Amino acid sequence: MRAAKLLEPNRPIFTGAPEPVIGADDVLIKVHSAGICGTDIHILKGEYEAHYPLIPGHEFSGEVAAVGSNVTRYRVGDRVTADPNVPCNRCYFCQRNEPNQCRNLRAIGVTGDGAFAEYVSAPEGNVFPIGDMPYASAALIEPLACVVWGLKQVEIQPGDSVVIFGAGPMGCLLVQAVKCAGAARIAVVDLEAWRLDLAASLGATETLVAGASLAKQLQTLEPYGFDVAADATGVPSVIEDMFAYAKPRGKVWVFGVAPVGARVGFVPYDVFRKDLKVIGSFAVNRTFPQSIALIQSGAVRVEPLISHHLPLEAFAEGLELAQRDPRRMKVQFDIA
Repeated sequence: MRAAKLLEPNRPIFTGAPEPVIGADDVLIKVHSAGICGTDIHILKGEYEAHYPLIPGHEFSGEVAAVGSNVTRYRVGDRVTADPNVPCNRCYFCQRNEPNQCRNLRAIGVTGDGAFAEYVSAPEGNVFPIGDMPYASAALIEPLACVVWGLKQVEIQPGDSVVIFGAGPMGCLLVQAVKCAGAARIAVVDLEAWRLDLAASLGATETLVAGASLAKQLQTLEPYGFDVAADATGVPSVIEDMFAYAKPRGKVWVFGVAPVGARVGFVPYDVFRKDLKVIGSFAVNRTFPQSIALIQSGAVRVEPLISHHLPLEAFAEGLELAQRDPRRMKVQFDIA
């Protein structure tokens, strides 16, 4: 089959690979759409928990091509997506119903081959039907499921004020998700005016271009700070600055993926004195059904977030676009 592979960090190639061999409990999926995630860029650079050589790709959708002998829920031709995170269901954290913290967590496209190929395999329990949802939209179910998991932890209250740093695909998903949760003010900060325009069209109430006057502008909007300050950039200096923008009893939401080992500084007394909560959210945690429902209902729009469609043969070009094109949002490969 056709496949895109990372032989090692910073060595992408388009090549051939054997089709996945499925077990009795697995589903073989013919991939139609697969998107490049910020995590894929970290994997490209060797900054994440990946094993090489690797076929990456964990945001995808397609149709069932074959099923294992024990599979009962799916048939050949069904339109599906899959949660890429495969917990062991035996360790301490799995037994506490915390599978995203599984000590033996496997991840399609991270610890094992993924969806930047004609076919990918997933356990039946990780597969979800998408109905008539377009394949390109369904390839954004996984990133939205990450947002939904974080949203459950942050527990936004009706009328809350939220400032989101970053208006890329994840930032724009955050805008829509916090609006669904009841946020009344949603301020978004980015370097690019055109991205801010997109965020505004998706529900941001105020947009601000990052710069020297940002702190003053945010203080004008919310003199006591925001109920929630959320990062969707993964930039350590941005995360560090967020502590200043959370109001007393507010929340600092670390959502963006910073490089492994990166450090930020904060003033512990401020966290203590202001009753701040620092909340991290990693991957998904049984949040695919909610993500699917949000897209199918129209509550969250994902089509405007897709900026590029490429053939899989343009793997290296897609990685370059995802890193450097000033007009990029979500870059997807149209595979089938």
